[in-house]
Amino acid sequence: MGRRILNDALRTIVNAEKRGFASAELKPVSNVIANFLQIMKYRGYIKDFQVHDPHRVGKISVELLGRINDCRALTYRQDIKAATLEDYKTRTLPTRQWGYVVITTPNGVLDHEEAQRQNVGGQVLGYFY
Repeated sequence: MGRRILNDALRTIVNAEKRGFASAELKPVSNVIANFLQIMKYRGYIKDFQVHDPHRVGKISVELLGRINDCRALTYRQDIKAATLEDYKTRTLPTRQWGYVVITTPNGVLDHEEAQRQNVGGQVLGYFY
C-alpha cells in the first residue's frame, strides 16, 4: 500500500460501483481520503460516508449512488497554477459537461471549480466523473 492509499480507496469505490454494490468499505483511513469523499458527497456522487475508528487503522463505509463512472488518484502530484487550471481540466476529463479535478491548495482540498472561484493553485490529487 504505502503511498497508494488514496488510489486503492478510489479503485475500491469504482469496482464496487461496477459490480452494483450499494456500499464499499475502505481501509486504511487518511484525512486526504475523507476530504476527497467530502467533495464527492457535496457534488452528489456518493450518498454518505462514515469514518470508523480513525485513530487506529480504521475504516470508512461509503454509501454509493451509482453515479461514478471513474475516479483516479494521480500517483505523481503535479503542481498547477490557477491560470492553467481550466486547460488541465479539459485535458484530463473526458467531457466538459461533468467531472471534477481535486486539488490540494493552501486553503485545503478543493475541486477545480472552488479553486477557480478562490483563484488558487496547488497540487492535483485526482479526479472523478
